[in-house]
Amino acid sequence: MTELSPDLASALQARFGARFSQGMAVREQHGRDESIFKVPPPAAVVFAESTQDVQDAVRLCAAHRAPVIAYGAGSSVEGHLLAVQGGVSLDVSRMNHILAVNAEDLTVTVQPGVTREQLNEHVRHAGLFFPIDPGANASLGGMCATRASGTNAVRYGTMRDNALALQVVTPQGEVIRTGTRAKKSSAGYDLTRLYVGSEGTLGVITEITLRLYPLPEAVTAAICTFASLQDAVQTVIKTIQLGVPIARVELIDAHSVGLINAYSKTSLRQAHMLLMEFHGSPASVREQAETVQAIAHEHQGNDFEWASAPEERRRLWAARHNAYFAAVSSRPGCRSISTDVCVPISRLADCLLQSVDEVNASGIPYFLVGHVGDGNFHFGYLINPDDASERERAEQLNRQLVARAIGMGGTCSGEHGVGLHKMDFLEQEAGEGALDVMRAIKQALDPLNIMNPGKIFRLQG
Repeated sequence: MTELSPDLASALQARFGARFSQGMAVREQHGRDESIFKVPPPAAVVFAESTQDVQDAVRLCAAHRAPVIAYGAGSSVEGHLLAVQGGVSLDVSRMNHILAVNAEDLTVTVQPGVTREQLNEHVRHAGLFFPIDPGANASLGGMCATRASGTNAVRYGTMRDNALALQVVTPQGEVIRTGTRAKKSSAGYDLTRLYVGSEGTLGVITEITLRLYPLPEAVTAAICTFASLQDAVQTVIKTIQLGVPIARVELIDAHSVGLINAYSKTSLRQAHMLLMEFHGSPASVREQAETVQAIAHEHQGNDFEWASAPEERRRLWAARHNAYFAAVSSRPGCRSISTDVCVPISRLADCLLQSVDEVNASGIPYFLVGHVGDGNFHFGYLINPDDASERERAEQLNRQLVARAIGMGGTCSGEHGVGLHKMDFLEQEAGEGALDVMRAIKQALDPLNIMNPGKIFRLQG
């Protein structure tokens, strides 16, 4: 359904008034993300401000068999929020209230439009923080939907590990709750983890209960540079295999450091670089840092450059998070085909270095960063969107990268999700039998196929 039926448009207009829009500017805003895909915008946009709003919108769309695509901050990179079958973009960004902070239990309950930066600003006065940091100031609902992770995942896990309970509006417009504030449960199917990572294809998340963590007593960040990319990666592998509880370890290749310097006006040494952060007591932070420095020296790494003051750390991580924008600005008019894979830590060097050799041989401009402490790294292939041959070369690089990762026991995506871009790769990774189980779940929960249709896998028949 590329256009709304007049009856549905009239019903949504009557229910939501000015919070229902068919204006082209609003529709186009909700019809694009950071991916390369060009898809017509949704037929309409509804701005929800409560769970009841979501229920009513979903019920009306279900009655007319119109697709519903949940929309948060719009920062996804694999085409998750594109209206490939038309329908209604359901914007939950105004559902941005922090509902309850249970500091004694280290939990918080939020609406889906709350962003990670908003949450951390709210809870830091209680000496707490939420560690999942995908870089973008994404909405927590979207982070649940894509099972996001980021720079702290090596120590604190992903959204899968930190979402305790959800409130979800089903495709029939009913409200269900999954999980509790207890830290564990053996009661029934784990529905929370079913919805975390479902990319809006099974329901709309309207409340989330998350784990919080005490702010570390001591935090220090360090930069270590290497002449060889292999030495940098081997340092990470040895650090993880020794069990050092490092909080963050990010890889940036020398070329990407240069792009970051030009964009962020920083003066980082242009070399292959590890950005690290250590959390704990002053003594444990010192011990961790000394251990990693010794490992780095074994692999020809330079002495650490320290960033201990909060403002220095913020500047350092802001530069890292701006790597995407730095890369895109380096080639005016380009678009980035962004991709990520994740492999077992023992195969990280093989996978990453072979992939670097391929992209260097291709002539396609790129950037490379990685949450390498958990075997996850990202390429952005910078292409002229009007050059079909460049796009095909970049997509071929992506296919080769993913095939390599899967062949090494890894996954087609460590944190981006599947969306549109990685549907074929999920089939390679999971196999037809597992996809049949996923299709059966989708059919059982969303028999009308109105929830973000056309994503993750293709329905049969």
